[in-house]
Amino acid sequence: MTLPPDFQRTMTNYLGKEEYAQLAEALTLPAPTSIRINGKKAPLLFPQEGKVLWCEDGYYLKERPSFTFDPLFHAGCYYVQEASSMFLSHILKQYVNEPVVALDLCAAPGGKSTLALSQLPEGSLLIANEVVRQRANILAENLMKWGNPNCIVTNNYAEDFQAFSNTFDLIICDAPCSGEGMFRKDPDSIKEWSLDNVEVCWRRQRDIVQDIWHTLKEGGLFIYSTCTYNPLEDEENVEWITKTLGAEVLSCHPLPEWGLSEKNTHFFPHRTKGEGFFISVMRKTADNGQQTMGERRHKKSKDDKRGKQSPKIPKELRDWLIENQNFTFLEEGEVFRAFPTVHLDLYKQAAHTLKVVHAGIELATNPLAGRPSQAKSPTLRPCHSLALSNSLNHEAFPIVEVDEQQAIAYLRTEALQLPSGTPTGYVLITYQGHPLGFVKNIGNRANNLYPSEWRIRKMKSEE
Repeated sequence: MTLPPDFQRTMTNYLGKEEYAQLAEALTLPAPTSIRINGKKAPLLFPQEGKVLWCEDGYYLKERPSFTFDPLFHAGCYYVQEASSMFLSHILKQYVNEPVVALDLCAAPGGKSTLALSQLPEGSLLIANEVVRQRANILAENLMKWGNPNCIVTNNYAEDFQAFSNTFDLIICDAPCSGEGMFRKDPDSIKEWSLDNVEVCWRRQRDIVQDIWHTLKEGGLFIYSTCTYNPLEDEENVEWITKTLGAEVLSCHPLPEWGLSEKNTHFFPHRTKGEGFFISVMRKTADNGQQTMGERRHKKSKDDKRGKQSPKIPKELRDWLIENQNFTFLEEGEVFRAFPTVHLDLYKQAAHTLKVVHAGIELATNPLAGRPSQAKSPTLRPCHSLALSNSLNHEAFPIVEVDEQQAIAYLRTEALQLPSGTPTGYVLITYQGHPLGFVKNIGNRANNLYPSEWRIRKMKSEE
């Protein structure tokens, strides 16, 4: 691995000659593989090499398996996440102990969002945002697989959150950066690195933070992170946030054996088992009449045409969910949705002012919506979001358990041969007890309803 000369000089000045040599040596070694299990779905099923010390659900694996061809990966039983970035779990565990409204501003592909959904107290809501539409779709896919309905996925710039002043108790900002921490895992990031790009990045990071800062309540937490080493994008930006916008840096309280500092926490691969990462937690101190953490203020939009509570919601939709009393059931064109009632006003505000990609649980579609003359009752087709939701009532549908080969065929959107006697209609396909999605059994064949855009396209030989 040949590192850019400017990077070598910068990091030698930052770390000193001896420690930079240790970093450079570490970057030549294989990157560790780590996953974080979904405690709502499955235990750890891989051979372990040890736990991630700062995340109770995080594990290092002895070798990197073929995740693409593991049905449990597609069922949302675990997330493949770099170990250093799991340090967010340690911070949330320390500082968030009551329900919050949170924003993950630069959220794709979803590692920190899925972690937050697992870590935040029951009753919290997360808005996970990504500015690039294709990446926002990937984010939505990963959050649907995770199965927690207390989330909204949006596709917006930070400046688009004008209507959300004083809304969030917590903002996670994993800012786009120069990617120095990814040199070992992504050789292309080395080619793209330059001092000019570092300059562009630290300025863009400040713009993003400044655009979103008004949405954070006084006393709220701001967690800033990057996957880079240089102080321009890290410590100097934290100092700028505290002095310019009004915040205090809080201690991350790492254990001494982790090799980390008390406040602005840098992960280096020669010090810890993981990639390059920086994270800092701050509390907003500016006194401008904002509310403190835990106080709720959801704004209602004046002209919301989306998410109308309908008295005609079919009863069977309610029966598809456990604890359905906690949800409001909405009819949105052809889509029926369930959303946690406690946060309904915030969802309506988001639907009115932002580009919502996914929210709550998409229960079913009704292709005949708006054409009541063609059907006396809705023709309901269950959505994939429902199949993967932790709130799915497994007794609402016939279930067919499949083996690994059948599961892979299903995930390729191939036709399945169901056992004789399987009821006609919609059937839930499971693997090791975990839902993968639906098929429609019409007797002589079963139509595969797995989302075509999610299907496995490659062959095992390509892994």
